[in-house]
Parts: sequence; C-alpha cells; structure tokens
Amino acid sequence: MALGKDYAAQDCSLARALEVVGERWTLLIVRDAFYGVRRFSDFLAHLDIPRAVLSARLAALVGTGVLAKDGHDYVLTDMGKELWPVVHTLARWAEDHLSAEPSRVFVHTDCDTRIGPDGTCPDCGRHVPPEELEIHAGPGVRRRTDPVSLVLRSPHRLLDPIRP
Repeated sequence: MALGKDYAAQDCSLARALEVVGERWTLLIVRDAFYGVRRFSDFLAHLDIPRAVLSARLAALVGTGVLAKDGHDYVLTDMGKELWPVVHTLARWAEDHLSAEPSRVFVHTDCDTRIGPDGTCPDCGRHVPPEELEIHAGPGVRRRTDPVSLVLRSPHRLLDPIRP
C-alpha cells in the first residue's frame, strides 16, 4: 500500500501538527529561526537544503502562521515560538538515545546557567522561554564554514537576528 501524502484521514491532534511541522526540513528551518537566521540565503547556506524545497517550506510556514515575512526576513510568530520546547526536547532526545553529543547548549541569561533537558533552569527552577536563552557551541559542534555556523561559534542570544 502506498504511503499517503498527508494525514487528512487521521482524527488526531498530532496528525494535524505533523501537517505543519512534519516535513523533513521543517523543524530544522524552525530551529534555525530560533538561532536567529532570518534571510533566505542564510537558511540556504546553513541547511544545505535545495532552493525549491526551502522556498516551499518557508511559504508553508508563513501560510500556517509559524513564521511571518517582514521585508526580506522570516521571523517566528508567537505561534512559532511555542515550538521551542519541541525543538529543544527532540535535540535532547537525540543526545540521550542516538549517542549524539550536543552541538549546541543553552544558557539561561538571567542565571548564567545551562538549562536542563526539560528546559528548566537548575538555579531558579523556572521553565525558561527562548527569549531568555543564549546559545553556545557544544562539544558535538562540527566546524562548518558557512556564515551562520561561523556566527554561532560565539555565544548568541536566541531569536536575535544573525547578520553574517
């Protein structure tokens, strides 16, 4: 039996979510938007994604309200920012179960403390929103030379635009 192209026959909230973020590149685009990537050319360089695929995924994310287009920039909306726990948890899951060293670690800027796998700060005990996080290179980071990777070698506040 051929695999369907969508989840329309499913009566499930998870299936509806996968309609928006379930395509192969989509969560990586969202991840990069959290990192501060805003421009088409920077997504293209950092993700090594085919141009047509990136264009289609960005259009779909704008169409569903995850991203907004602001001039030449793609910016996470409030709806998109709510995906932070999903992005963070999937990355931590890979570290725990797929023997992946963290390529990025996240520090709560108010406490200068690395957040835990559940997204809480061990010092203050709060669940930390992305606006209060700084990204640092972790032990598993590869030494890529695209402009976004070069910027992310230094600490960078999540959601702050990257301008390579």
